[in-house]
Parts: sequence; structure tokens; C-alpha cells
Amino acid sequence: MRAFSGSSFAPADAPSAMPDHSHREDAAAHDHGHGHDHSHDHSHLPGGRLGVALALTTFYMGCEVVAGLWSGSLALLSDAGHMLTDARALALALYAQRLGRRARTHTRTFGYRRAGVLAAAANGVLLGITAIMVVVEAVRRLHAPPEVAAKPMVVVAGIGLVVNLFSAWLLSGGGAGDVNVRAAAAHVLSDAAGSVAAILAGVLILAYGWTLADPIISIAISALICFGSWRLLREAVNVLMEGPPPGIDVPSLEKLVCATAGVAAAHDLHVWSIVGDTPVVTVHVSILPGEHGTDVARRVGKRLEEALPGAHVTVQPEPAPPPLVSLRGRRAP
Repeated sequence: MRAFSGSSFAPADAPSAMPDHSHREDAAAHDHGHGHDHSHDHSHLPGGRLGVALALTTFYMGCEVVAGLWSGSLALLSDAGHMLTDARALALALYAQRLGRRARTHTRTFGYRRAGVLAAAANGVLLGITAIMVVVEAVRRLHAPPEVAAKPMVVVAGIGLVVNLFSAWLLSGGGAGDVNVRAAAAHVLSDAAGSVAAILAGVLILAYGWTLADPIISIAISALICFGSWRLLREAVNVLMEGPPPGIDVPSLEKLVCATAGVAAAHDLHVWSIVGDTPVVTVHVSILPGEHGTDVARRVGKRLEEALPGAHVTVQPEPAPPPLVSLRGRRAP
């Protein structure tokens, strides 16, 4: 038996207790409410904002690399690595916005949105490797600190702080409800902290000639990169393994389904997401005798949607299993 609420699948062999046409009508109603979720998640944020922020971040990252190599500042180079994290976050948000508009196909029924998750996982690994390389170089410089041109280091880091704060302000002006944009803004703000650290290192070198400040603060910036990379990789793996999005209590959802009128039992409850934003929920429910599968599916779907606003819900009603009849043998005379 296949009769889905929130889907268009309803084979002809569904039992008469739950007619196919009623489930198709119910599915159409759900699809009308959720069919566009996977193609317009980022439409409320103008692509220009993300594009400008990405261009600024990428340009300044290149400036930091050049200035870091010229001044000999490892802090600037490690902060450039952190800027790469920001550029990745902005690029993925822009990529998801554009890619999410592409129509689904018969070979890509969910579209191409998970390509961004794969890229995020790869970037997480590469950024972690970059941070480790910076730490290794910083440890070497602790034993033999080189000369550092502190003035250009402070100037470049100061410009970077302005760029990061402007990008964060730009992103906060649109897409407040978009998790990808909020994550990108968080990366930009964390890089602003990296710019402050680089400024601090330059000031300490100018004021006290303490060249060890550069490698020490570089290690601190690398720790920020490792933390961001680990979070990125963990979130990407969770999506690829089809784990529930953060903050969703699956046992509570199961209790909610079982407490719905007309539900005898529930099984095969799955909660996941395509790219880590809009939850997708599927569940099989056994209906009580005398209840109609369409009505029960509608009730369950409504309660799940109230618990998880914006979720794409699919409910499969099934007849309750027949009661077990115990047979007792006759007592021997």
C-alpha cells in the first residue's frame, strides 16, 4: 500500500478503505504548500548583496596574501586563510541561491542543491589542513622569530576590519531568516575578530618589539579556522548522512504523531534535510478502525507542520494490524 500525504505517489493497488483519489487530492494540497520550498529558499536575499560581499572578501584576501608575504607577517597570512573560509561561505550561499532555482529533473528529483554540501565538506577538510600548516610554521617561528614589517601589517589588517564589518552589515540587510546567509555573516564577523588579532600583533611589535606576538596570534587565528572548519565538516556530514537538522527532537515528534487522533501507532519516522535548512519528514502511521486514512494523514501532517514550520511532510497511512487471537487447547478429560 502506498498512499502519501505530501507526495504524488499513490499506486493503484491501495485498498478501498483509503481510496486513491482522496489521497491524491490530499497530496496535491500538501504539494501546493511545499512544492516550491526547494527552489526559492534564497529568493528573498538579492544576489547582489552576496555577490558584493564575496567580491570584497576575495579581493581583500588576495591583498592580505601579498601584504603578508611582503611584510613577513604570518598573522596576515593566517588571517587570509580565515578570509578563505568567509569566501567559501559566501560562495556557497550564492551558489545555493542560484542553483536552488533550477527545476527538478527525472534524474535529479531533488535538484542539484547537495553539490554545495559536497563542496562544503571538501572545503572543511582543506581549510583544516591549511590551519595545521599555519600552526606548524608558527611553532617554527617561535624558536626563530623573523623580522616583521609591523606598520603595513597594521594598515592592511585595519582595512580588513573595515571590509569585514561592511560585509557583515551588508548581509544583515537581507535574508535574516536564511540559515545559509546567517552562517556566512557569522564567518565574516569571526574574520573581523581575526583582523583585530592581527592589528593587536602589529601594535605589540611596534610598541614593544615583541615579534613573538605574530606567531602566537597566528596560532589563535588558526584555532578559529579549525573550529569553523570542524563545524562546517560536521554539518555537511550530518546532511549527507541524512541526520535530523540541529534543534529537532525526533522522539518528541514521534510522541506528537502517536498522540494524534486516529493514530494507532507510528513507525519509520525519518527527519532529514536536503541542504541543512528546510526539514523533510516522512512517517508511516497505523490508523484505528473506523478512521479514514486521508483524514488521519491530514491531521498528522498539520501537527507536524505546526511543530516544524516550513517542513515538507509526507505521511503514509496504513491499516492497523489485526489483533492477536490466542488459541487455547481443550483440557483433557
